[in-house]
Amino acid sequence: MSNRKIKDNVEIYLSVLIGITVVAFSFLIPGVFWSAANFQSIASQMPILGVLALAMAVTMLTGGINLSIIATMNACALIMAWVATHYPPGASSAILVLLAGFAAALAIGLMNGLLIAVVRVSPILATLGIMTLLNGINIVISRGSSITHFPDYILAINSSSVLGIPTPLLVFFAVVLVMWIILEKTAFGRTIYLIGSNEQASLYSGISTRKTLIWVYILSSVLCVIAGLLMMSKLNSAKASYGESYLLVSILAAVLGGINPDGGFGRVFGMVMALILLQMLESGLNILGVSSYITMALWGGLLLAFIFLKGINLPGLGRAQ
Repeated sequence: MSNRKIKDNVEIYLSVLIGITVVAFSFLIPGVFWSAANFQSIASQMPILGVLALAMAVTMLTGGINLSIIATMNACALIMAWVATHYPPGASSAILVLLAGFAAALAIGLMNGLLIAVVRVSPILATLGIMTLLNGINIVISRGSSITHFPDYILAINSSSVLGIPTPLLVFFAVVLVMWIILEKTAFGRTIYLIGSNEQASLYSGISTRKTLIWVYILSSVLCVIAGLLMMSKLNSAKASYGESYLLVSILAAVLGGINPDGGFGRVFGMVMALILLQMLESGLNILGVSSYITMALWGGLLLAFIFLKGINLPGLGRAQ
């Protein structure tokens, strides 16, 4: 089956699931589900998870995975928070905050990339090790507490809007557009897909697979900086333990959106549809009073169900032939 056919089928399935979800909640909680407050809640939650899901997906396209995205987000957020609270507010302070965050992301992404591309450690083991290391460093540096009271230029990201659209949502759309251009319109993006399809063949065809893999993990870490900045603005704090539940959901969003866990195909638009579906489900279940623990169990069940359907090669979900 061609990649194009698989992409189209995944998006059709997601459209049907979104439609079923909308109809179900429209009957169960019509007044609340269609309220402006509910859609504002969905819009406020999706950007952080969406950027993290993209950080996960870009590594999965190469046949890898990045289990350190949450730890990377928190590490970069803590560093940016320290800079923001120790320097007088102003343009130079904002630039320093961003430089500090991106420098930390570059170092973390480089460590992941070197372990995976040069040392040839399995991506799941390499990123698990980096995740554990970062979690320990984050707790030691912050002493388990949070850094709060950020300058207005950070808080303004979450509190502002453009033409009625929240700024975090616009940031997410901008990230989606940039990632779409990178993956669909550049040689680097095509190389990512080729490595995911067959890394050995890509190497024999003259592609520098090591360099590409290193840059993929650096890109993944850079996306975590953006997620960390959005988290800081939303919560007015940075802490070592924020967003721990996002790891499973980011993997689920990527896989549900059509990203092949073995690498090689998947695209950004399907992931956006999956994120919309997941956020609508979470919001609706929350309104119905369903426990967050049950919702987390549902995400796990969805992931297992999708893996099962892929395993029996359901048309549109199996590997391209």
